[in-house]
Amino acid sequence: MSRQRAQRDSYEWRLYVILGVVVVLFVSLAGRILFLQVLEVEGGREFLKSQGAMRSVRTAEIPAYRGLITDRRGEPLAVSTPVISLWADPRVLSTVADLAPLASALDIGVDELGTRLAQYSGKRFMYLSRHHEPDSARRILDLRTPGVHWTREYRRFYPAGEVAAQLVGFTNVDGTGIAGLELAYDDWLRGVAGRKQYIKDLHGEAVRDIGVLQEAQPGRPLQLSIDLRLQYLLHTELQRAMQVTGSESGSIVTLDSRTGEVLGMVSDPAYNPNDREALTPGATRNRAMTDVLEPGSTMKPLTLVAALESGEFTTETLIDTSPGRIRVGRKVLPDPSNYGEITLSRVIEKSSQVGVTKVSLALGHEPVWEVFRRFGLGETTGTGFPGESAGQLPSRQRWSPIEQVTLAFGYGLTATPLQLARAYSAFANGGILPQVSLLRVDEGERPGQRVISSDTAWQVLDVLHRVTGEHGTARKARVEGYAVGGKTGTVHKVGPGGYLQDQYIALFAGVAPIDEPRFVTVVVLDRPKGDNYGGGAAAAPVFARVASGVLRLLDVAPTQLPAIPPVQDVASIGRVTP
Repeated sequence: MSRQRAQRDSYEWRLYVILGVVVVLFVSLAGRILFLQVLEVEGGREFLKSQGAMRSVRTAEIPAYRGLITDRRGEPLAVSTPVISLWADPRVLSTVADLAPLASALDIGVDELGTRLAQYSGKRFMYLSRHHEPDSARRILDLRTPGVHWTREYRRFYPAGEVAAQLVGFTNVDGTGIAGLELAYDDWLRGVAGRKQYIKDLHGEAVRDIGVLQEAQPGRPLQLSIDLRLQYLLHTELQRAMQVTGSESGSIVTLDSRTGEVLGMVSDPAYNPNDREALTPGATRNRAMTDVLEPGSTMKPLTLVAALESGEFTTETLIDTSPGRIRVGRKVLPDPSNYGEITLSRVIEKSSQVGVTKVSLALGHEPVWEVFRRFGLGETTGTGFPGESAGQLPSRQRWSPIEQVTLAFGYGLTATPLQLARAYSAFANGGILPQVSLLRVDEGERPGQRVISSDTAWQVLDVLHRVTGEHGTARKARVEGYAVGGKTGTVHKVGPGGYLQDQYIALFAGVAPIDEPRFVTVVVLDRPKGDNYGGGAAAAPVFARVASGVLRLLDVAPTQLPAIPPVQDVASIGRVTP
């Protein structure tokens, strides 16, 4: 009996102990809750919130809109449009028995989709496809395939297509600039992504948004200096010239000499930035800024500047070019014919090698080299454009006579078409070399530096006008109703063994109008074919059509000087099959 009572007492004691432990635990739990919820209100609640958030709240990125690129008149050149990108959780998607409907909607093979899933095995994120139109993405999402999700992004679109492609450039699939001004001003154009919070369920699916932590900041807009109307004009005329002359490549650039703004700049071959499947590296080059060439006879007006500044020459100084050729060392430099005794102005009009050679030998290389340097040759134009070339202006301790002479008529140095246009802008701008800008310049701003006197600039302009006259090499550059001026250039291409005798570059650099000089246009055609390969036959007519369009589109009044009537339209040049 006593043993049974002892056992019962032992059971009761154990029961009391267990109940006591339970009560203590309950009191401790209640006390902890009271402590967190009442005694430490802020700290307790924040702790509980943070613990809950760790298990159910996630943060997502809000994509930012990339800055708009426009021309000087506000016409869009690059815009960002909202698109849908599809992604998947490979762990979930790999459990789907039938992937055929999804693969078909994505326009890929089932095996390819399976291979991609295997590559991302064990991971929680994999892009299925990027940048869908909303309607297209909705059709795929309507399949309700487990593990397939979507996110909003932006895709760059270029309304002008290939017309402004090499200048504007393009972005990659992530919206980062990788070419042209998209690359140069990527930090300016790129926005700052925002952040938002959302609640997810046990499967990781988003249930609802609960708040924006940081608003997305769109990129800043960029207004270029180009006029899209002129850009279309230049593009059309270059395409036409390529077909007419059979050239392999070419470029045209038009500057406002007063402000240094690039009003138009095109290159060929071109490409469509909205469809890059057949894109080739050569098509992306902005040849007006990246490709260098020997400028040839287009440098003779700069040699004329050196002659005028020396005080030994005027535009009317007589130079004997008989008998139509001259020997310098072992090299014989010929003219097309014996011009006899002609003025220095006529030397430039006829592009006489003999006349320029005699002027160069009289001056020495230093004055000519110094003028070339002052006009910006051998240095970049400072636009900041990716890949812009500085060209090369040689600097030697000792110059041979032939090196001295060839420099004076544009050989032995290299320049870009933009550098050449900038140099001629000094003539049109009263002797002030402008600072080139690819962005719109505020009205009244005319940055630049004086490189020659205004009197010298006007004398050179007068000679350039005569070049388009009856005795000049640029009669086909005339524009009906306007007095214009310029200089032709025909340069032999350089090959592995030296100059190629049957391959040329045709150039023309011109100013319009002469009475109120402002717009400078440079035309470059690489390897024109047939008999019309020279600057006067191939490039000058292109200038005439471009200058005519520029003057009329910008409402420039007809010239007050007696304009020389146009001779021949580019369409009348014999066509050549490339």
